[in-house]
Amino acid sequence: MSFKQFYFDPQIKAGISSLGYTTPTPIQMQAIPAILQGRDVMGLAQTGTGKTAAFALPILQRLMKGSRRRARALILAPTRELAEQIHEFIDEAGKATRLRSVAVYGGVSKNPQIQKLQAGAEIVVACPGRLLDLINQGVANLADIEVFVMDEADHMFDMGFLPDIRKIINRLSGKRQTLLFSATMPDDIQNLTREILQNPVTFQIGSNAPVSTVSHAMYPIASHLKTALLVEILKGTNMKSVLVFARTKHRTTKVALQMKKAGFPVSSLQGNLSQTQRQTALRGFRDGKYRILIATDIAARGIDVSRISHVINYDMPDTVEAYTHRVGRTGRAAKAGDAFSFVTSDERNLVNSIEYALGGQIEKRTLEQFDYSKPAPVVSSGEFSSMRNPNRHKFSPRMALRASGHRSR
Repeated sequence: MSFKQFYFDPQIKAGISSLGYTTPTPIQMQAIPAILQGRDVMGLAQTGTGKTAAFALPILQRLMKGSRRRARALILAPTRELAEQIHEFIDEAGKATRLRSVAVYGGVSKNPQIQKLQAGAEIVVACPGRLLDLINQGVANLADIEVFVMDEADHMFDMGFLPDIRKIINRLSGKRQTLLFSATMPDDIQNLTREILQNPVTFQIGSNAPVSTVSHAMYPIASHLKTALLVEILKGTNMKSVLVFARTKHRTTKVALQMKKAGFPVSSLQGNLSQTQRQTALRGFRDGKYRILIATDIAARGIDVSRISHVINYDMPDTVEAYTHRVGRTGRAAKAGDAFSFVTSDERNLVNSIEYALGGQIEKRTLEQFDYSKPAPVVSSGEFSSMRNPNRHKFSPRMALRASGHRSR
């Protein structure tokens, strides 16, 4: 099978060729014909299965005919990174078509987005919050939208976007094609699909388990030894490009600094960074400037770096679904990948759940030369007291009143 069977316009074929696409993935095989026929689609698919091309290529084909210089397709995404990724894919795949796309999301200036909307971009890729803001300002006009896409719908619901999504849908014409893609199907999404999809083509690619092209291994470890273990694994394993997940923004920054001191080409990605800093980190990781990216779950969805060879869970996620999305960053498009996880003794139940989803036990590994007996750093009682009450030694006006015999009211 090849993309030739879809009979795309030659200008779109040129874009497909420039991207190096040859053989469609299973989701593309099922979704593209239905979307080209104008059918509504409900796709339940794992991350890393090729959803973006599955809906973006047929949209480009549809918009080749008809008027230009007005918004005709709307794609909603949960994160800036995913919106930017979809936008970049459309720009590359549709370069020869001269169809224009605009990415609309918060955290950056509105003015460039407004200018592109007013210039008549045909495809709007947006995060719900910023789009609704521009709609309320009278800048974004959705009256002519012919195709509406919700990508990573479950993630948008998890982030609390459902009220905004409903407000956006109320601005759309009833005469439209609607495509909804989600990794899981909670009740809220099932209810919404019944409301907005008309006689949809429904399909599921795989299961909720991680993709089969990923190999899994777990490293039992004490929390205080994680950084040392990460250094040893990075030194001793042939890794082309490594995505490391940490639980918090602070931990992400700290681990990235430690890896940099150890001599690794590393960057970090977390929510406190500006959009420019995020894009710089992702671009450097994608282009190979940084071999290692330390990230929070902001990178679990919405980044597409096909060359990631390894995903390492420095900190385990909270759920099986989150594990699935993390490790789905490797093993993409039928390429092999590895997922390593650092597991502490209190995470046994989560490991059991992951193994149940995978249908078998995960290999447990240890490094022969690694010192697992090294004790955790000792914190003195004074340091511990200060950690619990960092303001203990600070002098405040209220303390001054108390010292003089007065009471504050």
